[in-house]
Amino acid sequence: MSVRGSDERPGGAPGRPEPGTAPAAAEPVGVGVLGEVPAEAEAEKPARVLTGRLQVGVSVVAVVLSLYALWNVFNPVPALQYRIVFLAVVLPLTFLLYRPALSVLHRTDQRLQRPSPLDWGLAAAALFVTIWPLLAGFDAYISRGFAPLVIDVICGLALVALVLLATWRTVGPVLPVICVLFIGYAYLGNLIPNGWLIGHRGYDYPRLTSQFVMGTEGIFGVPLDVAATYIILFTIYGAVLEYSGAGQFFLDISFAAFRRSRSAPGRTVTLAGFLLGTVSGSGTATAVSLGSVAWPILRRAGYPREAAGGVLAAAGIGAILSPPTLGAAAFIIAELLRVSYLQVLGYALIPTLLYYLGIFLAVEFDARRFGVRAVPLEQQSFWRLLARFGYHFSSLFVVVGLLALDQSAFRAVVYATGVAFLLSFLDRRRRMTPRRMFDALAKGATGVLPVAATTAAAGLIVAVLTLTGLGLDLSSIIVDLAGLVSDNDTVQLLVTCVLAAVAVLVLGLAVPVTASFIIAAVIIAPALTTLGVATPEAYMFIFYYAVLSEVSPPTALAAVAAAAITGGNAYKTMIMTGKYTLPAFLVPLAFVLTPNGQGLIGQGGLGPVLLVTPVSALAVAALAVVTGKWLLGPAAVPERLLAGLGAVLLLYLEPTTVLIGLLALVLAVAVHLLGRRRHPRAPEPFPSPSPSSPSQETAP
Repeated sequence: MSVRGSDERPGGAPGRPEPGTAPAAAEPVGVGVLGEVPAEAEAEKPARVLTGRLQVGVSVVAVVLSLYALWNVFNPVPALQYRIVFLAVVLPLTFLLYRPALSVLHRTDQRLQRPSPLDWGLAAAALFVTIWPLLAGFDAYISRGFAPLVIDVICGLALVALVLLATWRTVGPVLPVICVLFIGYAYLGNLIPNGWLIGHRGYDYPRLTSQFVMGTEGIFGVPLDVAATYIILFTIYGAVLEYSGAGQFFLDISFAAFRRSRSAPGRTVTLAGFLLGTVSGSGTATAVSLGSVAWPILRRAGYPREAAGGVLAAAGIGAILSPPTLGAAAFIIAELLRVSYLQVLGYALIPTLLYYLGIFLAVEFDARRFGVRAVPLEQQSFWRLLARFGYHFSSLFVVVGLLALDQSAFRAVVYATGVAFLLSFLDRRRRMTPRRMFDALAKGATGVLPVAATTAAAGLIVAVLTLTGLGLDLSSIIVDLAGLVSDNDTVQLLVTCVLAAVAVLVLGLAVPVTASFIIAAVIIAPALTTLGVATPEAYMFIFYYAVLSEVSPPTALAAVAAAAITGGNAYKTMIMTGKYTLPAFLVPLAFVLTPNGQGLIGQGGLGPVLLVTPVSALAVAALAVVTGKWLLGPAAVPERLLAGLGAVLLLYLEPTTVLIGLLALVLAVAVHLLGRRRHPRAPEPFPSPSPSSPSQETAP
């Protein structure tokens, strides 16, 4: 599992099977250093495919990094020194494995598959400036933090520039540009007019260097620490799961679970997306990996390209929302709140169930509304697969079980990795030989490169927000804007939540999930807590909207990736994805609008949890009626409007609104039943795409 969210591009997918056949076992896909990457994956990820001695050398370095991370779990190194060594390995690897941004346009040029002299120079420079604190004498370096030497300033600013360049190579230009704007704001704050709320005295290069690289406020802050501890351990765990055959098993068991029914293809994709999320942890990567084997099945069932892409993207994005792995931002939540990772998993449990409930209901309604066909598959029975390969679930239970026994997340995932390694010997085809273990460790380290660069760059933004006080200033501005709308506390909170959700979604369009969460947690969370929202609810609210930016137009990486698999229109695929994920956009509002919302993240005791969960599930069902246009039969506009009103009122989770919402749903059912008696309707076919559009051609 690479816990990267949108901090990475899809790293590969199994080959596509023939329609009507069960997916064949696929070898794990390499990520740059481990061998050939399929053409589909290469079109999505600007990573080099190294060969020969260079491949071996880079793989050895990657394995050493993985071993260093594992060793640190049991023999901890002082935090700042560990982060320095981690980044000193990560940055050079990034420059060797990722091509310059402009070269991505010419990725077929084989000369670009090998690092250029410039790449080697950048790697060497990155190594030197990163380990400068250790070369200069670590204690002396830290002691002069507020009066750095000229060489400290030069090395520090060079490190900042190299981090931004590495971020540009891995996740694109937007985040580095935003970082540069923040750095400029920190340096030129004295030029901002006094009447503005965000002006400050400005900071010179030595002070910025101290803030950015000479402590744990900037590049070497909490975000990078999460990448260097939690995330790399989980990427190693995911790589071992993948090489031991767990990923293929999760696909096979999903296809076997629902057998032959008209809604089985959609159900299968949804379940497989949830299970594969434990291996990938990335919404976009899960959509691609799942789509390459599931799209032929969906096509045979009668799904058009855009509808199939919508199901794939919705199922894939759930990977970042789903325990026991979640995404990178979830680890940051645990660090910020100073709680165990198990508690964060508890926060996510009920929202995850509601998310997949919404997708399952949408799939069921589509199967009935559009007359989707059952697709027979030749494969093993569910129970035989479970009996033979069900041991792949064991390591997942080990993670949760050890967390419940108060083991640290670090040790829990390392022990789970060991369990997955030992269990691999139950399958002769997938046993973890020394070569496969070497490849898994190398893949685990290279899998963390994009998120490491992202978190290091995001640390610069956090450092500026902390140094200048901009975070609190922007938070106050958001609260003041809400106050202009109304003096009523409830209305102010609602407006603030809407502004916050829009801000996080817009931010997520430009930067990866992890970075958008980090920035929003500093700026937006204080605005919510000022209005009485508890910190866990505020962070989970931000987390969900940061994740949902992956399915929000106009970028929607998961939907675009799914459209690339199905050959559908990307924008229409985004719209279909929005249909399947609509409950996920509204449920987070329930976290924060009323005190009862804490029950949705498992807070406040068993009573509130048991009360709000079925109410919220009913609201999700009502939203599925709205988007699926189906109740007990085709649903007309009146009952859909009533169902939508009922859903919104139910999600407010106050007794009065819940009662009114229930009455609205009862009325919707009554109107629907009367309409069915008067005007019975037959299932309608999926809308036929234009034959003139090749990308929307109806599959046979």
